[in-house]
Amino acid sequence: MQITNLNPDADIGASAWHIEFEGHGLLLDAGIHPKREGREGLPLLNKLHDDAVDAIVISHCHHDHVGALPVALKQFPHAQVLMTELSYFLIERILHNSVNVMERQREELGIREYPLFTHEEVDDYAAVFQGFKYRRPIDWTPHHRRHASATSPTLEFFDAGHTLGSAGVLVRGNKQSLFYSGDVCFHDQTLLRQAEFGEVRADVLILETTRGNREVPRGFTRESEVERLAQSVVSVLKRKGSVLIPAFALGRTQEILAMLALWMSQGRIRRQPVYIGGLGRVFTEIYDLESHRANRNLSGLRLTEALDLRVISPKQVESMKLSGGNIFVLTAGMMNTNTAAHDLAVRMARDDRHGIFFVGYADPDAPGGRLKRSKPGVEFHFSDTAGSLKRRCQLEDFDLTAHANREDLVNLVANVSPKVVVLGHGDGPARAWMAAEIKRRFPRIRIEQPGPAGKVKI
Repeated sequence: MQITNLNPDADIGASAWHIEFEGHGLLLDAGIHPKREGREGLPLLNKLHDDAVDAIVISHCHHDHVGALPVALKQFPHAQVLMTELSYFLIERILHNSVNVMERQREELGIREYPLFTHEEVDDYAAVFQGFKYRRPIDWTPHHRRHASATSPTLEFFDAGHTLGSAGVLVRGNKQSLFYSGDVCFHDQTLLRQAEFGEVRADVLILETTRGNREVPRGFTRESEVERLAQSVVSVLKRKGSVLIPAFALGRTQEILAMLALWMSQGRIRRQPVYIGGLGRVFTEIYDLESHRANRNLSGLRLTEALDLRVISPKQVESMKLSGGNIFVLTAGMMNTNTAAHDLAVRMARDDRHGIFFVGYADPDAPGGRLKRSKPGVEFHFSDTAGSLKRRCQLEDFDLTAHANREDLVNLVANVSPKVVVLGHGDGPARAWMAAEIKRRFPRIRIEQPGPAGKVKI
C-alpha cells in the first residue's frame, strides 16, 4: 500500500489522499483549499498519472472535501464516484453553488482562471455519482483490473456524525485494510447523533486532527454552551437588538435553526421570522426531506415547518430596519465581502443593542476572524471594502464544534488498533500534539505526517 497526501498545504486545506492498494487506485476526497484562489487551491492531482484512479470516494460534502471533484473527473474520466446516499442528495447543489461563487469572483476579483468547471460539466458528471447506504460493502475495482485468483478490495461507509451524509471509509483488501476517518464527531449535536464507527479495525488509519491543539476546558459541556447561547440570544432580543449568527450553509445552519425552533416552542423567545441565506434554505429542506434516512435526534422536527424562514439577499440587508429584534442565521461563516453576513455585520457592529455570535471556525485572515478578535471600542480593519470599524455590539464565541475533540480521536486510535497512523487535516501544532499523545499511549504504532505530495509506504 502507498498513500500520497495531495493537499497543497501543510495546514487544513484541500483534502485529498491517493491510495495505491493491491494493484488499484483510490482517491479519498477531492477538496479545494478555502484560502487559495484559482488553481493554487486544487489538490496536487498533477502528481498522479492519468490511469492512477479507479474510484473517487467522497467522505462528505463540505467544500474542502468535494470542491475539486469535477476537476478530478476531467483528469480521471473513467473513475467511479462513490459517496453515501445522503451526500448524493447534496453534492450537485454544492457544486453548482461553487460555479456561481467562482463566476462572481471572476467578475469581482478578476480571477481569470475561474470558473474551474461549469454548470454543464456538473450536470454531465452527476450521471456517474453513486450513493450507498452506510455499512454496505462496495466492490469499487474495475473489471479489467481484478485478479482472477483473489477477492477484489471493498470499501464501506460508516456514519461520521459530522454533517448530513458524512462518513468514515473502511477499505478492505486481501492482505491489508485502511480506515479514513474523514471529518468526525464523537458527541451528539442538536440534530445529528455522534459517529457510529462501531468495531472498525484496520492496519492503517488516516486521521483528521482539526482540534488537536485545543484542550477541552475542565467542566465544559456542549449542553452548557447551548444554554449560554440561548441566554445571549434572549438578552439581545429583550433590548430590541438584532442577532447575527454566521454559520456554514451545510450542517451548522441546520443545527442553529433546530436550537431556535426548540427555544420558540419552549416560549424562551417569541415566534418570529428567521432570516437565512438561499443555500442554507436549500440544505435545510434536504435535512427535512431526508430526516428518515439520517441517524439523528428530533427526527420528527421539520425546520421549514417549525420556523418562519425567510431568505434575505445582500441588497435587502442594506435597507432592512434592525431595531425591534431580528434573528439572522446567514450562511457566510467567514463573513467574506459581498455577502449578506459581511454587510450586516458592518451595520450591527457599531450599535451596542445588537449581538454577533460566532458558533464555529472563522479564518483569522477573513473579516469574520478579524471581527472575532476585535475589542470593544477599539478600531480595527474589518475588510478592504468596509475599511475600519469600532465594535460596540455584543460579541460572543461559542464552541459548538462538529469535529471530534482530541481525546476522542486518541480513543479512536485505541479502538481501530492500527499499525500505522497517518495524520492530516490539521495545522502543525494540532498534528504535533496528536503525534506525541499517540506515541505516549501506543509506542508501537508508527506515526506518519506526510507533507504536500509526501508518500507513505506500508
